[in-house]
Amino acid sequence: MRPAPLRVSGETPLADVTAAMSETETSSALVCDDVGRLVGIITEQDITRRVAFRLDANSPARDAMTSPVMTIAPNEYLYHAIARMRRQGLKHMAVVDDTCKPLGMLDLHDAMAVANERMMGQIDRLTHEGSIQGLKEIKDAQVSLARELLDDNLPATDVQALLTHVNNDIYRRVIELALANMKAEGLGEPPVTFAAIVFGSGGRGENYLFPDQDNGFILGDYPDAEHDRIDGFFIELAERMTRDLDAVGLPLCKGYCMAVNPLWRKTLPQWVHQIDLWGRKHNFVAIRLSDIFFDFCAVFGDLQLAQQLRAKVATMIAANHFYLSAMFHEIADHNVALGVFGGFFGGFSTEQEKQEFKGQINLKHTGTLPLVEAVRLLALREAVEETSTLSRISRLHKLGILDDNEHEGLSAAFTNLTHILLKKQIEEFQAGNAVNYYIDPEMLSKRRQKHLTESLQEIDRLRKRVRTEFTAELF
Repeated sequence: MRPAPLRVSGETPLADVTAAMSETETSSALVCDDVGRLVGIITEQDITRRVAFRLDANSPARDAMTSPVMTIAPNEYLYHAIARMRRQGLKHMAVVDDTCKPLGMLDLHDAMAVANERMMGQIDRLTHEGSIQGLKEIKDAQVSLARELLDDNLPATDVQALLTHVNNDIYRRVIELALANMKAEGLGEPPVTFAAIVFGSGGRGENYLFPDQDNGFILGDYPDAEHDRIDGFFIELAERMTRDLDAVGLPLCKGYCMAVNPLWRKTLPQWVHQIDLWGRKHNFVAIRLSDIFFDFCAVFGDLQLAQQLRAKVATMIAANHFYLSAMFHEIADHNVALGVFGGFFGGFSTEQEKQEFKGQINLKHTGTLPLVEAVRLLALREAVEETSTLSRISRLHKLGILDDNEHEGLSAAFTNLTHILLKKQIEEFQAGNAVNYYIDPEMLSKRRQKHLTESLQEIDRLRKRVRTEFTAELF
């Protein structure tokens, strides 16, 4: 990103704009309102098409600017910016903050120079528009993209974040397509504002190759008398969304944790009430449901609804120590895959019941999941609003809950286990085998086995600490 270029107001005379562009040797100028928000852009192309021989030199800049402006957030992926610029024939794209104030400018040539030639093909494959088949091709392209990024030594956790980002982008496109079709069929616009949210690994930004759907809706509040009309609209939207996501390659949730289920489709006050009920019931069902829910993030719509719910949840759960203790008791037997004496002499604890996986480790259920659960409990207790495991670890470290050694060790453990699992899934997919979460430790190098043992030991130490803090039990 280059620094933000020349900025002018909508009232600046075009003669002054072109003179300033010439003096600063810039090919564009951003048009901002009185409080600095971006409202338009004037490029050399605008000057030649709209100004020369058409507009008086004293005309205001707003008469020649392009508006609305295509922009991108600073935390978006570069491939998105490149794809949008290539698709729209743009040479520039403004980078703006969440108040739409310019932070800088992307130049297409700069961006393409950063992305190598091999990646450009992936960018084109990951940016199909407007059809279920196109979105399916995006899903298929994820595997080869993930392999290339791992081969380029990008940390597996970053690859996970990119996979999640693409999946969440598919959510957005599917919802946009469904809403457009509903409007064309005479069903109208959404009757109230809403946010689509995803749970679990999608909410944490930690998707592997083929996650299933875990989603819901937060609806703006409305009168009870309007329930049938308003909820009926969102039932239809949810049915279309889940059907199309399944067709694209995000399979339906077997546990029915989707917006088609009224349990996961509620107004903001209803969500708050439901979370309060979960917190007071302390039973197995309530804890399992809340465990799915707590990692949610918004993927479409009114993001403020999701932010308000997140802040409310953080406050409610942090104050409910009995519920947090009950949550730990429900996951207390989710142990790591270490043998006798914590792996020092007994090696790994492997699958013994499922014949096809005998001698292997389910590295999700006996590796990453125990870590995710323990970190989540600490984060909930401290009212941490971040959802990704690494972000929670970093935040807990800043709060003094985790010391330097724990911060470094747990971050390394999560990254290591994620790398092993993601690499194995990619290899299995490309070999035409079923993708799962099992790994054979004997297939790892001695060095990898040692690192795996150290990672599991680090997670085991955290779980023992969490057990003591949440239950007062030493063993």
